[in-house]
Amino acid sequence: MTTKRIAVIGGGIIGTAVARQLSRMVDGAQVTLFEKESGLAGHQTGHNSGVVHAGLYYEPGSLKARLCRRGVELLAEYAAENNIAFDECGKVVVAHNSLELDRLHSIFERAKANGVPDVSIIDRDRLRELEPACTGGIAALHSPHTAIIDYPGLTRSLGKDVEADGGQIRLGALVTGLDATGSEVRVSGTGFDAEAFDLVITCAGLQSDRLANAVTDRTGTPGKKDDGPHIVPFYGDYFLLRPERSSLVNGLIYPVPDPRYPFLGVHVTKRVDGAVMLGPNAFLSFARENYRNNAPNLRDLAETLTYPGFWKFAADNIPATLQQVRTAVSKKAFVEEARKFVPAIESADVVTGVRGIRAQALNSDGRLVDDFVIRSTGRLVQVRNAPSPGATASLAIAEHIVEEALAYAG
Repeated sequence: MTTKRIAVIGGGIIGTAVARQLSRMVDGAQVTLFEKESGLAGHQTGHNSGVVHAGLYYEPGSLKARLCRRGVELLAEYAAENNIAFDECGKVVVAHNSLELDRLHSIFERAKANGVPDVSIIDRDRLRELEPACTGGIAALHSPHTAIIDYPGLTRSLGKDVEADGGQIRLGALVTGLDATGSEVRVSGTGFDAEAFDLVITCAGLQSDRLANAVTDRTGTPGKKDDGPHIVPFYGDYFLLRPERSSLVNGLIYPVPDPRYPFLGVHVTKRVDGAVMLGPNAFLSFARENYRNNAPNLRDLAETLTYPGFWKFAADNIPATLQQVRTAVSKKAFVEEARKFVPAIESADVVTGVRGIRAQALNSDGRLVDDFVIRSTGRLVQVRNAPSPGATASLAIAEHIVEEALAYAG
C-alpha cells in the first residue's frame, strides 16, 4: 500500500478503533487522530448505556447485522485481553399482550437469521426466574449472551494502542476544512497547522454532516453540496436506581419495540459498575452537544428547523412525540414507563443520571437512515451514519473501513 500519512477525524470509539486498525494493518503508516475535545470518548461513546448488542433487531444481511455480530466477537476478545470490564449479563425483551407477542416472534426470527447464539422465547415462569422483579409480561425473548461493557475505558485503551504503535493523538484539534482537490487531502482547523494526508477517514458522529459540508472537492467548490443524510440530534435522559435498590435487576430488561416508531422506549439496564439505569427517552435536542439541559444552540436549532426532512419526520411521528413529551417533562411519567416492567420501582428509588445525545440521520424525505452509511471517494472516507449498534460494531467497522481502503490503494 502506498498510503503513508493517514488522518482519522473524531476520537469516539469508532474513530479510535479505526486509527488503531490502520496503525496495525498498514505498513509504514503514520496515523494521526484528531479530536476536538480534551479527551477521547467525550460524546456519544461516553453517554450511553454500555450495552453490547447481540444483533436481535437488525435486517438480516444489512451492514448493521453483519458488523454487529463480528463486533461482539472482537469486543469480547479485546476486553479479555486488555482487562476491560465486560459482563454477559443477558437480556430479556418483554411482551405484555398478543400484539407484542407477534412482534416478539418476528424479532426472534431476525435474531436467528443474524446468528445470535442461544436466543429463545421464554414463558412468564422462566422470565420470573431470570428477573424476579419483572412481572406482568406474558412472554419474553431471552438473549443470554447480550453483554455490557465499559465503552469509555475501551476507547482509552484503543487510544493507548494507537500511541504504542507510533500514532499520534491530537486533542483540542478541531477540524473545520477538508480540501480534496489534489492528490492529497489537506486538513485544516483550529489548534493545529494545516497538513496534507494521503488518506483521511472522518468519524465525526454528531458533526458528520457538517464535516461533509466542509469538504472542498475536485471542482474547487467548497461544501454545501452534500446530499445527506442530515443529522438531527435527539437527547435521551437516564435515571439511576439508588444503590440499595439495584438488586431489583439482574441484567437488561427491554420493551418490545413498536415498528411504527423510531426509538426503543424506556428500558432497564444494568451497568458494569453495578448501577442500574432507567431510560432513555428520546426528544428533540436544541443543541448537538449540551448534556446538562436543553438550552438551545442557535446554529444547531436553526439547522434542524430549516431542514425539510425534520418536519416530514415530525408529521409522521406525532403519537410517539406526544409520548416522549410526557417522559421529558415528568419524572413520574418516566418512572411509570419503567414500572411496566419492574413494578417495584418507585419514584423515590431513582435519581437523575446522565444524558446522551443521539446523532439521528434523516433523509430529506423524512425517513430515518437505519443502516450504517460509509462513503468513500478515493482518499476521503466518511462515516456518515453509525447509530446503535455502532459502539458494539466499532472494531468490526474499523476492519471494514480499513479493508476497503487497502483494496482501493491496491
